[in-house]
Amino acid sequence: QLQASGGGLVQAGGSLRLSCAASGRLFSSNAMNWYRQAPGKQRELLATITSGGSTNYADSVKGRFTVSRDNAKNTVYLQMNSLNAEDTGVYYCNFLTNRAPWGQGTLVTVSS
Repeated sequence: QLQASGGGLVQAGGSLRLSCAASGRLFSSNAMNWYRQAPGKQRELLATITSGGSTNYADSVKGRFTVSRDNAKNTVYLQMNSLNAEDTGVYYCNFLTNRAPWGQGTLVTVSS
């Protein structure tokens, strides 16, 4: 089970920190992804963090977003800075492999 939180309304240039709590499997041994689904668009992969803490980012968020994890809390985070209107969408997390059912996600709205 995946529960994302931390979304909201923010002005362009602002920041938000998203959280995603995972349950149902051994979190610490799994790589995790963050995704975004903008209005009218397909879900896109934004960031990956491996079990060892290595990270990778989509070009659209590189340098602005930072993914991290706290294995003790079974939680993955997405720190989002310098937000712009194109970052508006519903944000989800999921396991890199053997994806779990998608949770509800958390809505981020960036006003320009």
